[in-house]
Amino acid sequence: MNLLIIAVGRMKKSPENDLMNTYLKRCPWNVKVIEVEEKRPLKGAERMAREGELLLNAIPEGATVVALDERGKEMRSTSFAQKIRTWQDQGITNLVFLIGGADGYDDKVKTRANQLISFGAMTWPHLMVRAMLSEQLYRASTILQGHPYHKD
Repeated sequence: MNLLIIAVGRMKKSPENDLMNTYLKRCPWNVKVIEVEEKRPLKGAERMAREGELLLNAIPEGATVVALDERGKEMRSTSFAQKIRTWQDQGITNLVFLIGGADGYDDKVKTRANQLISFGAMTWPHLMVRAMLSEQLYRASTILQGHPYHKD
């Protein structure tokens, strides 16, 4: 199964980038990060719509899509791992995780998503979300392998 993280914005050299790369290297799945960015100074709904187009255009055809959204479903790490196992057992080829821009997602993105997942009610910086998602993907892989990394 191929995993794809499609995120709005560019990540520069930073501790968050180092952390993300550390966990992605440990992950047994093929994980690719695609960054999309609208450089024009658009505001509000117009910016969300354009970022939505960029996100949707980067999704491979037939992919299963998970949008990270503060209004999504909160999951324990074990449930997240089991959800990934289910998708893997279903023969999903491309599993895509979306990280939206500061203004959130256009409705078209939410409609396209197979699932909305939240990392909690708090607002997180987009760079931190990338690192957190990467760690949770690695954690999910260790849970599925029975590795002692995850403590429950």
